[in-house]
Amino acid sequence: MTAALMNTYQPLALSFTKGLGTRLWDQAGREYLDAVAGVAVTNVGHSHPRIVSAISEQAGLLLHTSNLYSIDWQLQLAKRLTALSGMERAFFNNSGAEANETALKLARLYGWRKGIEQPLVVVMANAFHGRTLGTLSASDGPAVRLGFNELPGDFVKVPFGDLPALEQIQRKHGARIVAILVEPIQGESGVQVAPPGYLKALRDLCSRHAWLLMLDEIQTGIGRTGQWFAFQHEGIVPDVMTLAKGLGNGVPIGACLARGRAADLFTPGSHGSTFGGNPLACRVGCTVLDIIEEQGLLENARVQGARLLERLRAELADNPNVLAIRGQGLMIGIELKQPVRDLTLIAARDHGLLINVTRGKTIRLLPPLTIDEREVGMIVRGVGRALSSALSA
Repeated sequence: MTAALMNTYQPLALSFTKGLGTRLWDQAGREYLDAVAGVAVTNVGHSHPRIVSAISEQAGLLLHTSNLYSIDWQLQLAKRLTALSGMERAFFNNSGAEANETALKLARLYGWRKGIEQPLVVVMANAFHGRTLGTLSASDGPAVRLGFNELPGDFVKVPFGDLPALEQIQRKHGARIVAILVEPIQGESGVQVAPPGYLKALRDLCSRHAWLLMLDEIQTGIGRTGQWFAFQHEGIVPDVMTLAKGLGNGVPIGACLARGRAADLFTPGSHGSTFGGNPLACRVGCTVLDIIEEQGLLENARVQGARLLERLRAELADNPNVLAIRGQGLMIGIELKQPVRDLTLIAARDHGLLINVTRGKTIRLLPPLTIDEREVGMIVRGVGRALSSALSA
C-alpha cells in the first residue's frame, strides 16, 4: 500500500476518514481522542465550522495570484500577528522549516551589514528546526543528520538552558556571533522547558552584544502554551520569531516575524516564495486567530494544561518507568526511563487514544486547545492504561 511512497515515515496501519473537534474516525468508523493534533497543528480542532466556511468560500473566490500583486488577506494577517506579538513585519511561506530558513537568511544579512565575513549563529544542543540542509545544520541529533555530510557550518552549539556556556561562547567567538536561535520549549527532544528566566537572560545577552534573539515558536506559538507565544510568559520580545503549525490549523503556512534592526534587512529580491501568503492560507490564519480569541482558548489551554499536568503526575506517581512529567499549557511530555515498544499502537488500538512518542521514550501530548475537563480525564486514563498494557505485554 505504501510502495509508491518514499520510505521516510513509519506510519501505523491506521488511516482516518473524518475528524471533528478533538475526535478522529478511522475507515472502520471507530472513534479516537486526538491528543496529538497533527503534532500541534489542529489547535482549534478538526473541521471547525468557521475554518470549513472560510476555506469553502475562499476556494470559490480566489486561491492564488502570486506576490506579484498585493494580497489583502496577507496584509490583514501580518497586521494581526505583529499586533499580537509586538513585532513589526512579517514574511509568509509554507512551512516551519521555510520560516526558519528565512530567519537564518536574516541573520546572515545582519552579519553582512555589520561587515562580518563569517557570521555565526548560536544554537542549542538537542534542538530541532527543520529538515532542509540549513535548518538541519542548526538542529541536533544523529538520527536526523545521518548521511547528510558537509552541512553548512555557520553554527556554534551550546547546552539548552546553560547561561555560563553562552558566556564562554561569547568570549571565544563574540566577534563573529550575530544571533541566537532557540526554541522556548524543545518539542522534538522531549518537551524540554527552558528554565525560568532563561529567555529573559538571553534577551539581555543579545541586547548587550547587539545579537539577534531569534525564537522558533513553530510548535509553541498560536496559543499552545497558554499565551499567544511562549516568550510572552517571560515578558520579553525577540528580534525574530518563526511560526507555522497551528497558524493554519492544517492548511500549510509558515511565517517569519521581525522587528527593529531585523525588520528592514530584506529588500526586493532578497527572499521570496511562490505560494507563500496566498489568499487561502492567510484567510484561514486570520480565522484561526478569530476562533482562539472568541472561544477563549488561551485561558482554556492554561486551565486544562495545568489540570492535565497535575492529574498525570497523580496518576503516574507510582509508575516505575516514569522519570519525569513536564510541560506548559497543552504541551506536555512524559519522559520514560526506557522505551516502551508499540506504545502508540497500543494506546490507539486498545484505548482509542492518539499519542506521540518522541526521541524514543518521551510521550508527547499536544491536544487541541479546545479540550475540556472530561477529555483531560480520558487522556490521563488512556495514557495510564496504555503504559500498563504495554509493560505487561
